[in-house]
Amino acid sequence: MATKQTRLIKKYPNRRLYDTQTSSYITLADVKELVLKQEEFHVVDAKSGEDLTRSILLQIILEEENTGGSPMFSHDMLTQFIRSYGSAMQGVMGNYLEKNIQAFLEIQKSFQEQSKSLFGGDNSKSQQDLWSQFMNFQGPAMQNVMNTYMEQSKKMFQQMQEQLASPTRVFSNFPFPGFPQPGDKPETPGGSEKSGGG
Repeated sequence: MATKQTRLIKKYPNRRLYDTQTSSYITLADVKELVLKQEEFHVVDAKSGEDLTRSILLQIILEEENTGGSPMFSHDMLTQFIRSYGSAMQGVMGNYLEKNIQAFLEIQKSFQEQSKSLFGGDNSKSQQDLWSQFMNFQGPAMQNVMNTYMEQSKKMFQQMQEQLASPTRVFSNFPFPGFPQPGDKPETPGGSEKSGGG
């Protein structure tokens, strides 16, 4: 059975997006629908072939944040993101956020599976209403689960920061031959030869 190919979208200098699969021009809203449908796609510059997928996704996020609804990224969160760029924590921060989002999605998936067992698996309007009611009821429980996870994650992150702030603690777990380790007593010149009292 042939695997479904990744959809290729080309971006032209006039900023228009061309879907090579449907042979038609599309908008950011159409790309957002591809994301919601979990369809794999790549956006490339039509002239240079440069991968622009991340740039397009960031544009979609920016539009969603400015639609007037409840934004996902607060002012404080955005400033912390900016401060992390160029620092030693940049790669760590990205991995930390990705792991936490993945944990959130796994918890959400678990709650969705519970709802399917109660209300069925179809996606009709009535089932969506039941899902909303279910989430209103289960919302506090899901929040408690996330709070517990985030508290544990916060403690682990703080411990990591403390270790990074003290290089000797970091490298104490990696002994190097010929180098004294923390807690070792310094050797006197001549070693055991002087211990006999001459």
